[in-house]
Amino acid sequence: MDLIYWKALILGIVEGLTEFLPISSTGHLILAGDLLNFNDERGKVFEIVIQFAAILAVCWEYRAKLGSVVSGLVKGQQAAQRFTANLFIAFLPAAILGLLFANKIKQHLFAPVPVALAFIIGGLVILWAEKRQHIVRIENVDEMRWRDALKIGLAQSLALIPGTSRSGATIIGGLFSGLSRKAATEFSFFLAIPTLTAATLYEVVKYRSMFHAHDWWLFAVGSAASFVSAFLCVRWLLRYISRHDFSAFAWYRIVFGLVVLGTAYSGMVNWSAA
Repeated sequence: MDLIYWKALILGIVEGLTEFLPISSTGHLILAGDLLNFNDERGKVFEIVIQFAAILAVCWEYRAKLGSVVSGLVKGQQAAQRFTANLFIAFLPAAILGLLFANKIKQHLFAPVPVALAFIIGGLVILWAEKRQHIVRIENVDEMRWRDALKIGLAQSLALIPGTSRSGATIIGGLFSGLSRKAATEFSFFLAIPTLTAATLYEVVKYRSMFHAHDWWLFAVGSAASFVSAFLCVRWLLRYISRHDFSAFAWYRIVFGLVVLGTAYSGMVNWSAA
């Protein structure tokens, strides 16, 4: 197997494992792409494709729930309408702010050192959130109100900063809003579908000239790795949170961020943007 396909396999696994954990897939892809020297325009297009594969994994895992929502919308069921409206409300803040500021953020913050700082700050926020008293008033995503969805949507907009973690922001935002761990995590999964799909479509249009037929096998390898690893990760996370909190992810973020900063400033790793 050519080296480029090994890079595709590794990055696909990184995307799948990190997209739905509160540790930032964007941050990990920036760092991994930098180490593998696969962070050019071709690499950006590749990331678009493997991100969509991770979305498909969530759609497959929750196919029964999504099917019931679609069926409920057709039948005019209030629960399905409320769930869909909540997703739309939560989607809007990041969508609007992303359109306004995405280019500036990419110009200044899509680099290893800013990502490492975001890792550390995000980890500290998670630890702080876990030390607070968690009063649960919403056990299931179907019990959410539009105000809860808006709060989570505002939290998700913080993830425009690479290294923050979209899933981490939405899950912690959900906990602050009174959702149970399971409800906050599942709503984060569901919210990923419109959010990441919209981001993918936007990037496809933006970089359409970079898509080439000869990269088909590269996309296939990365997408397969992303889909499988994301599917397994989603199932594992739901089991994990039934017995644990998110502190372990916080400490991982802090240690990993410190390692990146330490290697950058010591010269041990030649981070391209460090």
